[in-house]
Amino acid sequence: MNKRTLIYLPVIHTTKDMGNLSDSIRQVAMEVLGKQSLKQKDQFVDRIWTAIEQAIDDLDLPFDKVRLYQDGLPICGREMEIVADLADGGSRNHRLLAQLIRKGALLMGTESAELLLEEYRLIKLTVSGQYGNKGQEKTVDLKRKADLLLKKRDQFIARRINDTLGQGETGIVFLGMLHNLEGLIDKEIQFIYPIANPFSNTGNK
Repeated sequence: MNKRTLIYLPVIHTTKDMGNLSDSIRQVAMEVLGKQSLKQKDQFVDRIWTAIEQAIDDLDLPFDKVRLYQDGLPICGREMEIVADLADGGSRNHRLLAQLIRKGALLMGTESAELLLEEYRLIKLTVSGQYGNKGQEKTVDLKRKADLLLKKRDQFIARRINDTLGQGETGIVFLGMLHNLEGLIDKEIQFIYPIANPFSNTGNK
């Protein structure tokens, strides 16, 4: 069959997925949540990744016809190196990518490096407390900038999938829970939600 299929896996990122920002983000998280709550969150996320790994195993995919799309992974020529570094750092997400690559799946640079750099700068300013505005103005402005940036990233990710997923191929896309590809993916691409449909409350089928 020549249909194109996209397996959509909504994920919850951990600080180990954040590379150079992980220590700063974890420190902020500990201040907000407390050490015990953060540990419980990490355990919950680990259970989610175990379920994702099992769901992919249950699909029994022909990995020589599988493309892997990962949020936060730029088109840069160093995709394999980035995945290996984050996997070595303990990221369940990137360890799974490495396992699927060894099975024959093709890793795809997924995001615009420019947009990711813009988000990196915004996050760094936020966690360091150096953002220019103050109080409520700061909160509103940060949310506006973050929402617009996320929308641009989703549009880019969708175009990347539409342009590179070939006939008869299956894509697996790992996206954080805030992402939304609804209405952006080519209509002939069949979605599969082995964990949950992130758009189920918005009427997307």
